[in-house]
Amino acid sequence: MIWWHDFVRIIIITNTILAFYVVFHRRRSVSTTWAWLIILLVLPVVGITLYAFFGRGISQENIFAINKQKHIGLRNVQKSIAKAPKNTSPSDTSKAGNIAINFFNHQQEAPLTKNNQVKLYTEGETFFHDMLKDMVRAKEIINVEFYTFYSDNIGNRVLQLLIKKAKQGVKVRVIYDAWGSMGATKAWFDQLRAAGGEVLPFVTSRNMITRYRINYHLHRKIVVIDGRISWTGGFNIGDQYLGKKKKFGHWRDSQVRIVGSASLLLQERFVMDWNASITNNQQLIRFNSTLFPDLDEKNIHEGDVATQIISDGPDRYAPYMRNGMMRLMLLARKRLWIQTPYLIPDDAVFATWQTIASSGVDVRIMIPCKPDHPFIYRATQWYANELTRLGVKIYIYEDGFLHAKTTIVDDHFSSVGSMNQDFRSYNLNFEDNAVFYDKKFNQKMVAVFEEDMKHSHLLTKEEIKKQSRALRTLQAFSRMLSPIL
Repeated sequence: MIWWHDFVRIIIITNTILAFYVVFHRRRSVSTTWAWLIILLVLPVVGITLYAFFGRGISQENIFAINKQKHIGLRNVQKSIAKAPKNTSPSDTSKAGNIAINFFNHQQEAPLTKNNQVKLYTEGETFFHDMLKDMVRAKEIINVEFYTFYSDNIGNRVLQLLIKKAKQGVKVRVIYDAWGSMGATKAWFDQLRAAGGEVLPFVTSRNMITRYRINYHLHRKIVVIDGRISWTGGFNIGDQYLGKKKKFGHWRDSQVRIVGSASLLLQERFVMDWNASITNNQQLIRFNSTLFPDLDEKNIHEGDVATQIISDGPDRYAPYMRNGMMRLMLLARKRLWIQTPYLIPDDAVFATWQTIASSGVDVRIMIPCKPDHPFIYRATQWYANELTRLGVKIYIYEDGFLHAKTTIVDDHFSSVGSMNQDFRSYNLNFEDNAVFYDKKFNQKMVAVFEEDMKHSHLLTKEEIKKQSRALRTLQAFSRMLSPIL
């Protein structure tokens, strides 16, 4: 049996050497490094296998495909901004607001648009009803981009409508994340292709098994219709987003419908993602006036909500959206209210919330009462407990599952989008947010948050003390793994 002991010893030594090599040969945060070291050292062989699929960086060819895309629509956005009536520049783009505006646009990729009509949606029934109505009215182009596109009742309703519009001559394109759209197979999407539509898996989910990287996801939710009307937020395409899955019950989310030149920025984001995802036998989308219409005075006067569209992904060297949202939060003098299904902040965001709360600002964070991923929820509970001890008010939403990703700062600034408050959204996912600088829209966001509070309870120190030792141990263990969940 001596040979068996030697064999085990060789495996352990080899695993340890490989563990330190694979973790330290890439630039990553200290917390992520330690999380992977724990997995690799505690689970020999198994840990290396997990790392091969979930821990390696995005492939160089994929980074190149994403980074090389040109901003082909910005010139028309600038035209729309220039044509905006002078009285549509609200007081909310003040000196304080300009701090965040300038940060988001420091590379001239997210200009502030001031001529937008924005409507907030919080329920799946009204969201899908109005989005499908917009699609029915489409005359030229429908571009659709979602993390999740299920082959279920609402998924098939959306697909059949897209097929109908494609047969009518409307240019229909769909980008989806293959990992997030389980069940929406190539054969299922082939129905749309046969009708003249075009469908692509996002660049990071194409050949994700053979390239051994399945940890980078398209998490954006974007619809752009004729370059004038757009949708973005937290809803995906599936029956669970209508509250029809027993596991989740009522589904509470947030989505915005935008009419105005901010839609051109969402259109550009879609085009860049499409061009990064095409294969050799497909054509790049190039600039044309149908795709990026020159919005005339009539269309441009429909609203006056100042809006920026920001987007991010692991193709960037630094976490642009996380840093920008931190900068926006630091403007808070009265209120910072956040909704997120996953509360797993990194050290920088955690310290930012602690600093703001310690400055006398009313910091409230609302999370769901139930998990959709057990380990993630236990990590969420750990951070909720710690933040409560530091003076942050944690509200636990009890009327179903809270999936909204929103931020409210004082009386003037707010955000709705796809970015959660967790490591994955900060560093691994491709996300987008709409940031609004408008007092009236902010009031609507506040009213919705206050209504949600009626269906929530405030986490207290007494409630935390009642948590069992076993639960607290699981929370602490999950928190240690939080950088890679």
